[in-house]
Formats: sequence, structure tokens, C-alpha cells
Amino acid sequence: MNVATYHRVSTADQNLSRQTDATAEYVEANFPEANVMTFADADTGTDTDREAYQDLMAAVDEGEIDVVVVTEMSRIARSVRDLVRTVERVRESDVELHFIDDPVEVRADDDDPTQTLILQVLAAVGEFEAKITQRRVRDGIAARKRNDEYHHGPAPLGFEKDDGRLIESVEYDRVCAVLDMVDVGELSQREAADRLDCGRRTIRRALEDRRELYGL
Repeated sequence: MNVATYHRVSTADQNLSRQTDATAEYVEANFPEANVMTFADADTGTDTDREAYQDLMAAVDEGEIDVVVVTEMSRIARSVRDLVRTVERVRESDVELHFIDDPVEVRADDDDPTQTLILQVLAAVGEFEAKITQRRVRDGIAARKRNDEYHHGPAPLGFEKDDGRLIESVEYDRVCAVLDMVDVGELSQREAADRLDCGRRTIRRALEDRRELYGL
């Protein structure tokens, strides 16, 4: 059996020891004969930004892992939508997902009504969260239409213009993820500017004057 442990720390706390100690103890108690693979991200990000997370999920997709162990839900997902996507992907690969500090174990073949209810609630909240964010963005774009800058100025970060209309660019989701990290203090404006290949002034303006465009 192959067991993967996943750990993530924020930029403010680079100490992985609490998580690694907890997962090691859990694996030893529950899967003593398992071959253990360890994945760790030393930076906070989203599912599109975390390199170790991407490696973990690739291994899950390839059938190289039987069980994933994480200390808590917030380590592997930064939002309900993120968690729902991760859970669905794990279940599709017939992989178990264990959260040490949360009373939930995800098993593909488990028909436990409590687990089913929890997953349904998570999915519903995730869908609601997505709709709220989409509405904020739509309202933000509508408000921009009343501004002369919308018609004559350059497109904001993460957007482009199509026949005069403001539309999301292919980088929009990544831009939103990075801006969210800055907004919650997990990334500096300088680091965000480096990631998005733009100036700090652009980042600052997005966060101070255009928050509604990014669902913040």
C-alpha cells in the first residue's frame, strides 16, 4: 500500500514539523506497513499554484497512491470549492482521503450517510460560493461600464477587451488566486507582481480600486 502525506505552511510560518509529526504518527498507527510518500508546499497557494499539490494529484490520477493523509482540510484546500474539486478527484481515482484533525474520511466505496451528507453540504456551499463570486465580478464589470475608463483605458489585470467589451483573459483565474493570497497576507505585493509579471502599482491598484473585479 502506498500512502501519501501532504503538508502546507503559510509564508508566515515555515515550520512543517507539527504537520509532519502528526501525519507520521497517524500513518504508523493506521498503516504501519505502508510505503510513505511525502509532499510539502512551503508556500501558500491554490490548486493551480502549489507544485507539490500538483505532483500529489498527478500521482493520484496515475494510480500510484492508495491513501492521502492530511492534518486538516485547510491544508489541502483554501476554499470550499477547492476542497470539493479535490475530494471529487480523489474519489474518482478510488483513493482514500484522511483528515487527522477533522472527523471525515473520504472513501470512494463508502456509502456512510454521514459522509454523504458532509460531501453534499460541501458541494452545495462550494456552488453557492462560486455563484456569489461570479455575481461580484459581474456587478464590478457593470459598474465599470459607467466609467469612461472602461471604454478608453487599458484592460485591468486579468482581463482583455473584445470589441470594446471587458472579458476575462486565460490568466484570470490565476490572477484571482494570487490577488487573494496577497489580500489575506500570505503573499507580498512584490511577490505577486513577480508571479504575474507586472508592476507592484498594478497589484496595488487591483487590490485597492478594483477588488470587485476579482471577487475579493
